[in-house]
Order: sequence, then structure tokens, then C-alpha cells
Amino acid sequence: MNASPETSSDSAHDYTAAEMMTVTASRALGNGTTCFVGIGLPGEAANLARRTHAPDVVLVYESGTLQTRPDILPLSIGDGELCDTALTTVSVPEMFRYWLQGGHIDVGFLGTAQIDRYGNLNTTLIGDYREPKVRLPGGGGAPEIATNSRELFVTVKHSTRTFVEAVDFITTLGYGRDGRARDNLNPETARHMGRGPTRVITDLCLLEPDPDSRELIVTSLHPGVTREQVIEATGWEIRFADALATTPAPSTHEIEVLRELKKRTDHHHSGTEASGERSS
Repeated sequence: MNASPETSSDSAHDYTAAEMMTVTASRALGNGTTCFVGIGLPGEAANLARRTHAPDVVLVYESGTLQTRPDILPLSIGDGELCDTALTTVSVPEMFRYWLQGGHIDVGFLGTAQIDRYGNLNTTLIGDYREPKVRLPGGGGAPEIATNSRELFVTVKHSTRTFVEAVDFITTLGYGRDGRARDNLNPETARHMGRGPTRVITDLCLLEPDPDSRELIVTSLHPGVTREQVIEATGWEIRFADALATTPAPSTHEIEVLRELKKRTDHHHSGTEASGERSS
């Protein structure tokens, strides 16, 4: 197998590092899971899962669409495709108050601009809060999704720009600055909080929180990826599990379905979609 992180291959097919990440993330969703989906990489993974091993996954978007089955990947939570293909659409207050805060979401699936060793996410700004270098889109519903979903999955490309020692601003709580922010909560607060980030899926590896320290550690390397590549792409002294696994490679079917979905999406958003091209 080619060891390049950009393109790998086996006897059946070639796939890119980005495709490896999306397929790995999609496999994390079980059939029948109720998933609160973010736009971008999480959406790719969730919709691939629905088209392959998890046809009954229930996709929920922040705009209030329930059990939506988009034929193309939406540009935003306000994309009409989501409402058009949903079982029903509810108001945003109902979505958050009843569905999310009511404990009906199994998995929150998010992306991020920065993530640190304790799974805290930053989508607010880069630099000092008073004089930021870059202003980012903000939290949206991510803080509530991370707090109230039973567990949180994060999908993000691996680089020192994203994987930092400490995020510049905690938009979305992982385990706090010291890994203990979810410990010793009063019973009422704890009753409404999920487990926090349980998986971080990148184009290089899979990370999970250490059961004791809550620090993210590498539990699985993607095929062809070395420890040195992960170390170089991480902004802290990354640790590896004693029983380090190798992530299973994508199947030919998974890659074909993903590429067809992205091709159809590109055609749709560019206005070149052919008549009758949409799937049922």
C-alpha cells in the first residue's frame, strides 16, 4: 500500500486521505442512531453512512429539519434541500428545547477551526479576544450540541494550525483546560450533559480521550500513516495508545458512493445538474 497520506491504494481501489477520513467518520455512526449533523465534513460522513451501512440513521439539522434525507450535500443549515427532504420541520426553539435538551440526540457531529489536547473546540476567533487576528463564524448551536448530545464526534483535517496546545477561545467545551470540567458536576447539571467528545477523526488517525486524564490520544493510525506524521501535525506532545490499531481501509463501495454523492453535489451547486440525475 502506498504510504503517502495524500493518496493510498490497495488491490481494489485508490482513495485520498480526505476520503479515508470521511469513510472512517461515517462508520462511527450506527444504524438507527439519531445524529445532530454539522455542515461540511460531518455532513459528508453522516450522509455517506445513510447511503451505505446505516440506512436508518436519523439526521437532524440545526434549522429544525428532522429525519432529513438530502440527495446532495447542503451548503448551509438553511439549504432548501434539507427541508424538502425532511420527514418534518420544527421551529429552532423546539429543536433545541425538546429534541436536543430533552435528551433525544445520540451523537452530535461537528467540525472545528481549533481543537486542543482536552477536546475543547474553537470556532470564535484566532488570537487575543480583544484584538483577534481572525474572526471565525462563531458557535452557532455547537456548544449546546456538545453539551446535550449523549456523545460528540469531531471530524477535522489534521495540522498544527488546527491541533493546538490550548485553543485561543473555548467556543465548545470538551473537557476544559485541565481535562476536569465535566467532573464533579451537581446531579441536576450532570443529568442534562452528555459524555463529551468521544472520537476525533482526522485524515491521519483516530483519537479518543484517555479514560483518566481526558487527554486525546491516538488509538488508530490510518493505512500508510506513520507516528512521525501525526507528531509533526500536532501542536502538543501527542501520545499513542499501547495497543495502537490500524484503521480499516475504505471499501470500493464506500468510495464509489462518496464520490458519486460529491459529484452530484458539485453539479447541483454549479447549476450543471442533468435532468433526471437525482437519486430516489
